[in-house]
Amino acid sequence: MQHRLLLATALAVVGCRGSTAVSGMSEPAATSASTLTPNAHKHVVPPNDEPLPVKELADARSATARYQDVQRALRDGYVDIGVVLPNMGRHFLNDSLLDNKFEAGRPELLVYMEDLGGRMKLVAVEYAVPLTLTTTPPEGFAGKADAWFADDRFQLWTLHAWIWRDNPDGIFNPTNRRVP
Repeated sequence: MQHRLLLATALAVVGCRGSTAVSGMSEPAATSASTLTPNAHKHVVPPNDEPLPVKELADARSATARYQDVQRALRDGYVDIGVVLPNMGRHFLNDSLLDNKFEAGRPELLVYMEDLGGRMKLVAVEYAVPLTLTTTPPEGFAGKADAWFADDRFQLWTLHAWIWRDNPDGIFNPTNRRVP
């Protein structure tokens, strides 16, 4: 339960106030949650020419396909942690998966958006590793296309993968302008 509260708070801060990318780039100053607009998120994954880890992304997609049905995610231990961020969506956490390992087919979080009919649609997965478990970013996907973000205040590494909704800013960008 403590991990769930810590993660919910960290996600809100990472999504709304920025974080530090592994590359060492500084993020913009904090933004008040009350002044957020849909485009308030300013942190992005720096563009690079690295090839995408196609096989691992396909594995993640295959492993999470069953979670298109949010009820299945709930039955499998994911819990709505009440974090709904503009250009990210609603976050569901399975805190039993929080550890110091990256496993493409076992994301700690599932990210949903509500469609016009009120149904939850899976749009992304998110990986999370507490900084208290490792001082270096997790290995993550093969290659260097992904970029983990470290939130020093909440001691959390995070990585989004937009495997269920195309993201014009890149599959590993933390936000997606196609998600309200």
